[in-house]
Amino acid sequence: MKLLDVKNLKLGYEGRAVINNLSFSVNSGDYVCIVGENGSGKTTLFKGLLGLLKKYDGVIEYSSDISSRHLGYLSQKPPYTKDFPASVTEVVMSGFLNRSYFGFGYGKDQKKEAKDIMKKVGISALSKRSFNELSGGEQQKVLLSRALCATKKLLLLDEPTSALDPLATNEFYSIVDSLNAEGVAVLMVSHDVNSAVKAASHILHLGSDSYFFGTTHEYIHSPFGNKLLISDCPCNECSHRIGKGAVKNV
Repeated sequence: MKLLDVKNLKLGYEGRAVINNLSFSVNSGDYVCIVGENGSGKTTLFKGLLGLLKKYDGVIEYSSDISSRHLGYLSQKPPYTKDFPASVTEVVMSGFLNRSYFGFGYGKDQKKEAKDIMKKVGISALSKRSFNELSGGEQQKVLLSRALCATKKLLLLDEPTSALDPLATNEFYSIVDSLNAEGVAVLMVSHDVNSAVKAASHILHLGSDSYFFGTTHEYIHSPFGNKLLISDCPCNECSHRIGKGAVKNV
């Protein structure tokens, strides 16, 4: 099932296009990583997908049961100030606010769903803790749980591990992998091309004047992948080496 379809998209600022004629799609169960040089438009694309930036041209089309208000979004930095007085449970359940739920407080179904999600992500023991007392890795898990309360189908992750140490990063990726294996589609911006080609089913590479979208295997064997000196294709279709060295971050 196609969850997101982008056709001939043009985005930019003050009349200047940053993204031009971009087309790609995300289906149920896909794991799409967005890579590219700084300034290539990764953040601009997310702003367009979230409805925060008006498009100049093209189409951004979600499936009938998804809209820009019903996406699970996780940014690089927590959207809270250091003195934000909220418990972990309160932060997680705030993800329900954008869904079609009206009334005062949360219902039994929402409370149970949030509890189940926190258990799945591994933060049940933190439920009563203050969000601001947590480590960076713990905060990202909480915010991932919040994003899952907002949607069960499509997660948008904007460099979610940029501020985490290697251990917390590996743990976070492992959780995302598990969620994707359960059917949650993932669209993630990453500077870590090495991790991207190991985890993703598809790669969207944004360049200054062109782009690539296709399967990870196709990307590795494309001029875009070769340019980054990718070695040891991780797919099951081939085993030969590409390029002369290890993957470079961009």
